[in-house]
Amino acid sequence: MSGTRYAQFCALARAAEILGERWTLLIIRELLLGQKRFSDLSDRLSGVSPTVLTTRLNTLIESGVVRRVDLPPPFNAQVYELTPIGQSLKPAIRELIRWGGHFIFPMRPDDEFDPDWGLLALDASARRTPTPAHKIVLRIKHKAAVASFLIEGGKAGTTITKSDGPGSSIIETTFDVFLPIISLKLPLERAMAEKRATVEGSLRIARMLPRFFDRSERHR
Repeated sequence: MSGTRYAQFCALARAAEILGERWTLLIIRELLLGQKRFSDLSDRLSGVSPTVLTTRLNTLIESGVVRRVDLPPPFNAQVYELTPIGQSLKPAIRELIRWGGHFIFPMRPDDEFDPDWGLLALDASARRTPTPAHKIVLRIKHKAAVASFLIEGGKAGTTITKSDGPGSSIIETTFDVFLPIISLKLPLERAMAEKRATVEGSLRIARMLPRFFDRSERHR
């Protein structure tokens, strides 16, 4: 294993040795969304050099957090995926996303965004207590890209899957508009009037969107 070392017999220090280097947490983010080829990671982590990406992946592999997998024909490709111990990071990543929400605004002019990242952010904000037993499709758009998520309520709370439905309502907006809607800082009707969001299907159910999420104050 290479990288930072802390001469401390402390579990947090050990975790920081593995996860604390630049780009490592974002590699974990990408692999939580599914298997990725090296080229996929390089494309989605704009700014990381091939050398740094290789070093970070090797450290994660040596630590047992990530593994390489050879896909069978017809793919004939090598991909990276999280091991079970890597997957066990998901609750910690969820809490880091929630904590990071305090600092996400304002959006910086040079910020990039991939709508697929919305899946982890939605999961981090989802209520874990009973929510309305309805289904809403949320389409997050950014430039030419769109990702669709099915938001489903029930007795166990809100579940989020990457899907285009079906749902009783379809809401399309950008992620920076979605966040103030669910935190009740921006009424859905106002976002619609300002043409920052559109709704297809039941407006009554669409208005319930904030009830599917934890509305605690965490966005500035």
